[in-house]
Amino acid sequence: MNRIDRLFGILTLLQSKKYLTGERIAERFGISIRTVYRDIRALNEQGIPVGFEPNKGYFVVDGFFLRPVSFSLEEANALLLMENLVTGFADKSIQKHYSSALSKVKAVMRDSQKEKLEYLTISTGFQFPQRLLNEANEHLATLQEAVTARTILDIRYCKADGSESNRRVEPVGLIFYAFSWHLIGWCHLRGDYRDFKVSRMVHVQNSGMPFTKITHPPIADFMSQLPVDY
Repeated sequence: MNRIDRLFGILTLLQSKKYLTGERIAERFGISIRTVYRDIRALNEQGIPVGFEPNKGYFVVDGFFLRPVSFSLEEANALLLMENLVTGFADKSIQKHYSSALSKVKAVMRDSQKEKLEYLTISTGFQFPQRLLNEANEHLATLQEAVTARTILDIRYCKADGSESNRRVEPVGLIFYAFSWHLIGWCHLRGDYRDFKVSRMVHVQNSGMPFTKITHPPIADFMSQLPVDY
């Protein structure tokens, strides 16, 4: 990778993170810490405001945005492939957001690239298990928002026996296993952590209220306790 490509790559990586350590940059691009310092200085000299905060790392100052000027055909092909996978493994809300994002990618591509991408679209097929398609809902975007904002969810939940109950849940995270999405959260009704299958959620509303518990275990702790290995 030449230096121009590396500088652009560092900027793109910085814009995707709140903070990024010099060590992480060095590891990502296979360079020394001293080269990282030089590259950051070069970005600043080009008018790109890269700051540094001790114990956190480098960051791009708020308000700066560099519009991507182009995507390679290989990058666009990878995004197109993921769009088809999103159809089978995500719900309607995520499908809508992903399609919107991919449209923005296509908007900055050259006409010749768009033609190849369209050809690949009609030349790629997917077959998904019917059970995945039957579980389509529109809750994942709301659940993601609550997880990141650390706000309480009000859920109308249907159990396997058909009975329904209202739950107030502090969402820890989402896990996809056994071909279904599951929300792991602290249930106020049960006073314990529970696994809620997203397809059984009749209604979901983000209350906007902050968590009552200060800390929750990381989602990795729940991953290690899954009842199946797929």
